[in-house]
Amino acid sequence: MAVHKEDLYRMVETLSNEDKKAAFDFIEFLVERSKNKKPQSWQDIDELDSDGEPLTDEEREQLENEEGYISGEDAKREFGLQVDLP
Repeated sequence: MAVHKEDLYRMVETLSNEDKKAAFDFIEFLVERSKNKKPQSWQDIDELDSDGEPLTDEEREQLENEEGYISGEDAKREFGLQVDLP
């Protein structure tokens, strides 16, 4: 599906300033991903030293979760989102 730049510009113009920032961050992520490399911020995180603290029960549960991610419904409920997520 071809997307015209003008349509993207028009969509961005209708967003609130807060949502424009989110859109910018996501587009920046997509650009970095298209270069087949981690975004610089992810590389910076990889280079950090471990804090040496043991994982909490919640963190351990998240790592051991077979799904790997929380469901859209859980995210919606946890973060008070107003949109439906898959």
